[in-house]
Amino acid sequence: MSKKCEICGKGPLVGNAISHSHIRTKKRSLPNLHKAKVSINGEFRKALVCTDCLKKYKV
Repeated sequence: MSKKCEICGKGPLVGNAISHSHIRTKKRSLPNLHKAKVSINGEFRKALVCTDCLKKYKV
């Protein structure tokens, strides 16, 4: 299962975690996804949706 919102397409972000000694290591931030019932083309099904889409009533 991919870690992507099925409504807006929001996915994982990649960046650097910088320590006090300025050593850089890769870090990954995942979107806050929830299972929700979504109406797509008139039929309801379960989909992974980010909290932004849930709050903005895009679902």
